[in-house]
Amino acid sequence: MTAETTPTTGDATGPSGGYAAARLHLLSQEARTGPPRRARLARLTDEWLAGLLAGGPRPGRVALVAVGGYGRGELSPRSDLDLLLLHDGKGSRAEVAALADRLWYPVWDLGIALDHSVRTLAEAHETAGGDLKVHLGLLDGRHLAGDAALTAELRTALLAQWRAQAVTRLPELHELGRERARRHGELPFLLEPDLKEARGGLRDATALRAVAASWVADAPRQGLDAARNVLLDVRDALHLATGRATDRLALEDQDQVARALGLLDADILLRHVYEAARTISYASDVTWREVGRVQRARSARRRLRGFLPGNRGGRRVPAEERSPIADGVVEHEGEVVLARSARPDRDPVLALRAAAAAAQAALPLALPAVHALAAADAPLPVPWPSEAREQFVTLLGAGPDTVPVWEALEAAGLITRLLPDWERVRCRPQRNAVHRWTVDRHLVETAVRASALTRRVGRPDLLLVAALLHDIGKGWPGDHSVAGETIARDMAARMGFGAADTEVLATLVRHHLLLIETATRRDLDDPATVANVASAVGSRSTLELLHALTEADALATGPAAWSGWRASLLADLVKRVGAVLDEGGEPPRPPAQDRITAASERLALDAIRTGAPVVTLHAGPHEPAGGAQAAEDAEDAGAAGDAEGGPEPVGAELVVALPERPGVLPAVAGVLALHRLTVRSAELRSVDPAGQGPVLLLDWRVAAEYGSLPQAERLRADLVRALDGSLSIAGRLAEREAAYRRPRRRAAPSPPPRVTVAPLGSAVATVLEVRAQDAPGLLYRIGHALDGAGVIVRSAHVSTLGANAVDAFYVTGPDKAPLPPEEAAGLARDLQEALAQQTPPTAG
Repeated sequence: MTAETTPTTGDATGPSGGYAAARLHLLSQEARTGPPRRARLARLTDEWLAGLLAGGPRPGRVALVAVGGYGRGELSPRSDLDLLLLHDGKGSRAEVAALADRLWYPVWDLGIALDHSVRTLAEAHETAGGDLKVHLGLLDGRHLAGDAALTAELRTALLAQWRAQAVTRLPELHELGRERARRHGELPFLLEPDLKEARGGLRDATALRAVAASWVADAPRQGLDAARNVLLDVRDALHLATGRATDRLALEDQDQVARALGLLDADILLRHVYEAARTISYASDVTWREVGRVQRARSARRRLRGFLPGNRGGRRVPAEERSPIADGVVEHEGEVVLARSARPDRDPVLALRAAAAAAQAALPLALPAVHALAAADAPLPVPWPSEAREQFVTLLGAGPDTVPVWEALEAAGLITRLLPDWERVRCRPQRNAVHRWTVDRHLVETAVRASALTRRVGRPDLLLVAALLHDIGKGWPGDHSVAGETIARDMAARMGFGAADTEVLATLVRHHLLLIETATRRDLDDPATVANVASAVGSRSTLELLHALTEADALATGPAAWSGWRASLLADLVKRVGAVLDEGGEPPRPPAQDRITAASERLALDAIRTGAPVVTLHAGPHEPAGGAQAAEDAEDAGAAGDAEGGPEPVGAELVVALPERPGVLPAVAGVLALHRLTVRSAELRSVDPAGQGPVLLLDWRVAAEYGSLPQAERLRADLVRALDGSLSIAGRLAEREAAYRRPRRRAAPSPPPRVTVAPLGSAVATVLEVRAQDAPGLLYRIGHALDGAGVIVRSAHVSTLGANAVDAFYVTGPDKAPLPPEEAAGLARDLQEALAQQTPPTAG
């Protein structure tokens, strides 16, 4: 029986009968649900209840107060009426009880649920003080009838009590919200969500009102009221469709609710719900973060007053320092904010740089920073510059800490600005019980899972981007793998990937289901099965990426999509396909050749002539070398990255030539780390120009973390000191780490480093492959370990792919021959243990 046909009792022409008829007309004949209809229903109910109170004697001062949802005017068709009968305590208990009966029984007679209480002012205060939920309901108290002054007295006192007790009540309120999320899940991702109790639902919207009433913090208002009204509209339609006071949007009711709201289908209904819930969830995250910041600041002031006798509040608490973490990006009070010198309108990569820095540091992006980035009119050029692509990959590779940063960017519309095709999968539900996330969140979660598998592949950047794009075709009709292949090509080209990489990404998206479907549905002993997979994959490197993508996709889908049995079948298939591909003779990566350019030959000859290092540094456009001293001076004052007019970081080519000797690689890498230069790619090789003796030639692509590039002469001077032992690289790095260490929330652990011996690496050297989390000083530590092992680094090929260093070192023994297999395996094992045990120095 629906709400429109609820039976009534009593005289149809009396007050209750008239109210019932008017209510039925409003719910069945008026226009579609929305705030105006809820407001009219609340007014109609107000008038009816006021008439009930006025229809008899009153024992002293009394007031009828609407509390909770009714107090806010959020009266859905099947909502409870939350009412408080407030009195001054001067009437007898019998008189008060008779008045209550006169109010409550007509409500029950109409079949309307009622949550009622009868209290004096003192009793209301006492109950609110002991029960947070009661206090929250009374904060929304609204006078209906009777003595308005009594209601005003109650509201004024309860608000003052709430603000005075905010330091204890707000953490309790926050914990209530977290407990609801644990019990009911996250509304933006549930196929049958609870509109009220789930995270991002109506309870959270109410909690934000309570926080605002405390005067401690206020929620970001943009879109918040509209989101709340969307959920209320859906609940109204749900009540009318089911005839029940339910907040659970069950699958069987979604089509009917969608029609009642004038929506095309249930998927569009869920998308509206998810978008609203995400707005509320994000506003909650920002608000509770601000509550924590304010309460920490208040606690610090109290501690300061305790340590400073006679301080009466006139002395200012020192502001927390702004610690630079990327160019134009600093950490301040536990959040990532823009540096004062940052120019979002002139730096199109700044949004990605800030997001990557925040995710890598496991810190939230501050709301003002997000707003500034969203307001900036500096679109990325298409194709993206290499720095933008690197920062994007770094963001994707940050693990679980990618998610809150991604949500902040998406809330501000920055994701669809970067990737226009994202709009079609945003908040898109998945009608599959195996999937636990919406399409867009599943893609992000797959990238999170893939970040833990990057040590297994040679191109972690392609793995992470493929993970983000593998289901992008679900926003289009037809086979999502086929549609996704086309979209992946377009998006890869937009991001600036070359033709070969674009082809790999398109293959990964097109065939992201190939391995798991073949492994679980085909006979692996049939040669044709393996041959077909090998033909589709094409190469061993693509197979490696597809294997990792398949596992990440399954893990991100949900528990039912991955098991030990599935993993074993998949591994068996990959092994068989790999054997077929290996028969095709994929050549191993050759070592660097001894031929050099004329310019490099001149440098090598200069190094032989002088017997000392020769250093050149060629800066990219708009980045003059030589401004490092000013940046270092500002950094020593705790303001690096905040100086006005800081240059934009672009790549620069560093070439170093010096006579061959031990310790060159760790010395050069250490000097670059000391000068805060990030190594983007590097090659080291031994050459012998004109037969005049071996010279080590290092050709590296570097960039300043922030500030300007140093002078080449300063790098050379420090390199000379490092080689002769007068400059302790390890000591200086440790000192800098101690000076700039900040207490931070612990980031999610990155995958451990992995060092392997390439099975078919080279005929002239042993090839060590190192995969590790990129960090300042990493190359120095690798070089130092190899130098300590007594091997000769014949050549090195260093590249940084997002947050991952993927390095190959061609090493020989003192006899300049490849290492014996056992010795090579031992060296790889020792190097891996050394990298795992050492904590990389931080950049502050």
